[in-house]
Amino acid sequence: MSSPVLSMHGVEKSFGLFRALGPVDLELMPQERLGIIGPNGAGKTTLINCITGVLKPDNGSVKFEGIDITVQPSFKRARLGISRTFQIPQPFRGMSVTENLLVPLDYLHGTANKRRRAAEVLESVGLSARAAHPSEDLSQLELRKLELARALVGNPKVLIADEAMAGLSEAEIDEVLAILMKLNQQGVAVIMIEHIMHAVMRFSQRIVCFEMGQLIASGTAEEVTRDPKVQKVYFGEQAHH
Repeated sequence: MSSPVLSMHGVEKSFGLFRALGPVDLELMPQERLGIIGPNGAGKTTLINCITGVLKPDNGSVKFEGIDITVQPSFKRARLGISRTFQIPQPFRGMSVTENLLVPLDYLHGTANKRRRAAEVLESVGLSARAAHPSEDLSQLELRKLELARALVGNPKVLIADEAMAGLSEAEIDEVLAILMKLNQQGVAVIMIEHIMHAVMRFSQRIVCFEMGQLIASGTAEEVTRDPKVQKVYFGEQAHH
């Protein structure tokens, strides 16, 4: 059995008297596709912020490849190989698509030919034709692809895709899923946080559901959708839409 690439043990985070998360135990195996679902306010973003170093947990530990990173800053975690996309793409305006990738590349060690690396990543997400274009000319789908590209330039071992498909059409969702699948096949473990249920169900090998900061279910898409607790918090809520 291989060891988890990422593990959280007893992680808790409170804001004042409000406990936003925990205690949570969660493991991610190398090259796993893990989906995280749950209604708004379930603790998903707090969880991601504890993994990426935006927040420090009040209790518990976060380990990456066996190294304790609980108090390490975000940039160190990025260099180790934890990367993320953001819900709202915010490219550097006034810069070309390639230049948008050169910025994070400047912060990463060991990337010899930065322009070549940028070109490789743009090709992998299907943005080569837009390389010289200003980022403000991109469509919504292209912005999502650029957001993915920025997360990928450092060759991460774990990619957290935070609502990477919000606002996209069905065909565009398929395109983003195909990119994430290909990355996963190349060895990247992917954590997908997504409100688009059919996309997360299709993509994930394992799904965990959160409610009120607690992990309430874990299993395959089929197991989780059949779980009465999940149906109550998630599909009960969804049924009204």
